[in-house]
Amino acid sequence: MNAVVIGVITMLALSMARMNVVLSIFVGAMVAGLSGGLEMTGTMTAFTHGLGGGAEIALSYALLGAFAAALAHSGVPAWLAAGVARKLDRGPEGKPSARGKFVLLGGILCMAIASQNIIPVHIAFIPILIPPLLATFGNMQLDRRIVACVLVFGLCGTYLVVPFGFGNIYLNQILASNLEANGVTVDHALLPLAMAIPVSGMFLGMLFAIFVSYRKPRHYNVVESKVIKQYDEALAKNTLLVVGTAVALALVIQIVTSSIVLGSVAGFLVMVVAGIVQWRKADDVFIEGIKMMAFAGFVMMVASGFGEVLRQTGDIPQLIDSVTYLFAGNKAIAALMMLIIGLLITMGIGSSFSTIPIIAAIFVPLAMQLGFSPLATAALVGTAGALGDAGSPASESAIGPTVGLSTDGQHDHIRDTVMPTFLHYNIPMIAFGWAAAMML
Repeated sequence: MNAVVIGVITMLALSMARMNVVLSIFVGAMVAGLSGGLEMTGTMTAFTHGLGGGAEIALSYALLGAFAAALAHSGVPAWLAAGVARKLDRGPEGKPSARGKFVLLGGILCMAIASQNIIPVHIAFIPILIPPLLATFGNMQLDRRIVACVLVFGLCGTYLVVPFGFGNIYLNQILASNLEANGVTVDHALLPLAMAIPVSGMFLGMLFAIFVSYRKPRHYNVVESKVIKQYDEALAKNTLLVVGTAVALALVIQIVTSSIVLGSVAGFLVMVVAGIVQWRKADDVFIEGIKMMAFAGFVMMVASGFGEVLRQTGDIPQLIDSVTYLFAGNKAIAALMMLIIGLLITMGIGSSFSTIPIIAAIFVPLAMQLGFSPLATAALVGTAGALGDAGSPASESAIGPTVGLSTDGQHDHIRDTVMPTFLHYNIPMIAFGWAAAMML
């Protein structure tokens, strides 16, 4: 069998068997390298080399965590969460009503969308705003798998169709440029239209998760947040002003310099200089934040090593060539198999942004040979690249929700984030992406 397939299946099987996700990725990388003929020394060399590719991401996440911890220390996130909890509609027993639940989920979805396209902070908002709401989720008996699905849709679905922030990077700088580099010219303005069809499948999957799969109440051990009680009263205006300034400065620096590291450091320093984080406590807050996001950063580093091993085996082009040989001439089957290959590659690498350059060089000529239109080719490559971003154990879009929802130890990364998002998003995306490739 192909080394890519063997490595990805190994990683997923171990993860679902409750092995630590870092160890699962590492073992999957070793199995892929050995089955791909790299031998142990070559596999470790490739893996170690790949770790460097994730170092910047890990540092960015660590410093984002430090900034998030400083914001949490200010009390503003807890104050906002307390305000949300107070304003939710209450039923006859004093518990939040169904309408209140949907208002809360809608607000979380809006925050996730904004983090991709309006205020591009990606998953950084999750460890700030979600933990203070866990007690509210518990009082609602709201299944956290719904929250994970809503967060992942906001994190993944919108950059595929909204050409701003991360959406601009994915649609214009990565997808369009790789299409053009391989001989297909497409109107950039039409790319959101091409991707709207597979994303509509994700949207239906989210609705199915909310109203069917996880609609039943789920009981959690509710621990009322002392922080929420402490900041249940109005905060001082100067605290809100400083926090707002720190957030704005961090975002401006991040956008201007394209550096999450610089933005996070600037925001943290503003909080320290203004006295929101006392100088003698700054070190403790900083370390607390790094610990909060260390898991996400380390998983991303290991996933980068895994992706490098897959590339070094040389079996990614072989996997694609096999599909070309077996199904050339049959558009329907070839399109389906290309989507499945995209799913496998992204599940292993953990990043849709990194998958597009790998598959475009082979998929674009094949699509042209089979007679797909430029827009259909864009939908096919764009969907194949995005498949797996929702539902990969190594994807930051899955890791982020777990970091926020597992603060009290009652949310499992694989069973409560990865599996629900994989089932509700990747399956409908394959179906709707295939339909888009055949219709456009």
